[in-house]
Amino acid sequence: MLRSPERNRRRRPGWRAAVVALVLAVCSTLLVGGVATAADDYTQAATSLSATQAQIAFTPTTAAAYVDVHYVVAGQGQQNFRMELSGGTWRKTVSGLSSGTVIDYWFTYEKSGPQYDTPHFSYTHGGSTMPAVATPTFSPAGGTYSTAQTVTISTTTAGSTIRYTVDGSTPTASSTLYSGPISVPTTRTITAIGLKAGLANSATASATYTIGTTPVSCTTQPDVPNFGPNTRIFDPSMSSASIQAQLDADFAAQKDTLTAQMANRRVAHLFKPGAYSVHDDVGYYTSVAGLGQNPGDVVINGAVTVDAFNESDQGVALQNFWRSAENLAVNPIGGSNRWAVAQAAPFRRMDIRGNLQLYPASYGFASGGYIADSKVSGQTASISQQQWYTRDSNLGSWAGGVWNMVFSGTPGAPPTTFPNPPETTLATTPVSRDVPYLYLDSAGKYRVFTPALRTNASGASWANGSTPGTSIPMSQFYVVKAGDTASTINSALASGCNLFFTPGVYHLNQTLNVTRANTVVLGIGYPTLIPDNGVNAMQVADVDGVRIKGLLFDAGTTNSAALLTVGPSGSSANHAANPTTLQDVFFRIGGSIAGHATTSLIVNSHNTIIDHIWAWRADHGNAGTWGWTQATGDTGLIVNGNNVLATGLFVEHYQKTQVIWNGQGGRTIFFQNEMPYDVPNQSSWNRPSGRNGYAAYKVADNVTSHEAWGLGSYNFFNVNPSVSAYNAFEAPNNAGVRFHSLCTVSLNYQGTITHVINDTGAVTPPGTVPVNVVSYP
Repeated sequence: MLRSPERNRRRRPGWRAAVVALVLAVCSTLLVGGVATAADDYTQAATSLSATQAQIAFTPTTAAAYVDVHYVVAGQGQQNFRMELSGGTWRKTVSGLSSGTVIDYWFTYEKSGPQYDTPHFSYTHGGSTMPAVATPTFSPAGGTYSTAQTVTISTTTAGSTIRYTVDGSTPTASSTLYSGPISVPTTRTITAIGLKAGLANSATASATYTIGTTPVSCTTQPDVPNFGPNTRIFDPSMSSASIQAQLDADFAAQKDTLTAQMANRRVAHLFKPGAYSVHDDVGYYTSVAGLGQNPGDVVINGAVTVDAFNESDQGVALQNFWRSAENLAVNPIGGSNRWAVAQAAPFRRMDIRGNLQLYPASYGFASGGYIADSKVSGQTASISQQQWYTRDSNLGSWAGGVWNMVFSGTPGAPPTTFPNPPETTLATTPVSRDVPYLYLDSAGKYRVFTPALRTNASGASWANGSTPGTSIPMSQFYVVKAGDTASTINSALASGCNLFFTPGVYHLNQTLNVTRANTVVLGIGYPTLIPDNGVNAMQVADVDGVRIKGLLFDAGTTNSAALLTVGPSGSSANHAANPTTLQDVFFRIGGSIAGHATTSLIVNSHNTIIDHIWAWRADHGNAGTWGWTQATGDTGLIVNGNNVLATGLFVEHYQKTQVIWNGQGGRTIFFQNEMPYDVPNQSSWNRPSGRNGYAAYKVADNVTSHEAWGLGSYNFFNVNPSVSAYNAFEAPNNAGVRFHSLCTVSLNYQGTITHVINDTGAVTPPGTVPVNVVSYP
């Protein structure tokens, strides 16, 4: 993604409508002192969070499109708010309270179309905190079993009910009611909560049962492992000056766009729980993460920053790739934190207690990024970002956008107004599961937390308490570091180990085979896997629940058929209850070395979640490593599995159709693409039919169900500006295949795209002006 900084592009100021009309009804029932008995179709509660805050919660039995809370504090002025949804419960925090303050509150909620009002309820702050239902327990406990199991769930709270799920999602008051033992014939995760009127809901309990597999035992690993020489672990007992000196030294080595972008240096900054007064400027191949179980466990009083740091950047952030921030709270000095990035720079599980700026201080352009499972209390300003995707997060407000800004499950996001302003918003994310992450427990031992599956999620998973999920001791991980080979890594996999890759570059002379269900492959500091001798780098069996996060696959100099394959050809198992997830997984062909791979990623397994990938055939880099013949790759992604979901899909510069979707029931939320810059002439890039160029995103002709939101494809044929592509998107014309919010742009008018999708949409004009299609068909 190399774009000239002088390109004339539009900047649009931020805006968002902020008017919500609440229809109030007169309620006849007033209950004083304590919590009222709940109606049949909801539970509600008000509980103390601190000396000055209380939380009002409303859980409908049937999912509600909205819930509004109305309350009066100490008899002074009625307040009306749209509540925030998380895990099936709507919540609102009330602040500024003192002991003895009385809150009178009631609700307006939607149920299957009509709107209803509840009676009034009363809460007195400072009394005893409302007791909760005891956490459910499972018998037998979760684990690996050779045969099917019959599982019972119980709670010690008399008169309570239990609701549960078997797909890994968070249960709500509308989930299946537990009425007797549950048969578990195949591998699955059961998650349960306890409910009782007048009590707060229990904590979520979860147990995973692995059925019908031969038990394996990972060779004993230490729970406080050696993470290798490139992992910095900071402790709050260390002086701020010594920590800052290490951060500055790493940044100096990783900063320069001209020398560090394609270098082999890799580094991770890990902060143990506590508070730090430091400023971490984040350079290439650097991961910054907190080691708490929740973002607030590590607080940075300063900043975690990406900007247009170098003179050679000329004020733009178009090449700020390969860096990340995760699982931290930031009290930004000056009130704002800056994260001006391009591709492959995820911002996850971050708690920004102020504003977040996604543009460089120079207001120069940046080429798009990704936020997930985060919270920004102030304004998030994209301003000069060309495109952006935000998932399952909470924003105070949003400002700006150039071509394609997409949100799903993000309270505080602007409404859909595409194309003017160019914003597309989905109320929820259909299926999501946040990334596995390393943390330090109270005993000083390292563990990896694996968040639970969420359906129709909205807001950060930790916004109202700890993220639901399960924890794995580090003793079940093989820590991969310098000196490890494909053979040692495969031996660890065969013995039942998960993998934890430390920062480094790893050459593979054999394919890494992930064959065990629920295997976690987790990397920090952009560990880079390079297949040698034409092997495929990694293959995953057609099993449940594999999680791959934080790896960079870099094509070797001998062509590989694929870099990563999920499921063998013909995979048929249903993984809806426990899908494989690929998160922050990146692919590169050329740039560092002259790489070759026919396809970067092939997904054969059904129900796979592709959550933030950047598949990139290089358009710049080290001399001799990029170009039409020097670095070759036909396709970035081929999806053959059914019901596959992509959230945050970045694919660029491949030489033929860049995304091919053959599976039924596929969904994509946000797609960003650039066609290959270096097409030498039209005849070398025409489709077999003779039609000009290759589509960026093609849904196969036999597909009858597919839906996508927020897609952009751009061309910059700088080698031969006479080149054109007939269309950017190609799909069968039927009612089950639908697209929303599409655009094409000719960057600096270097060549053209004739249509947006199929034969719809005009040719890209001069002036770097988008051509937009709101919906198709």
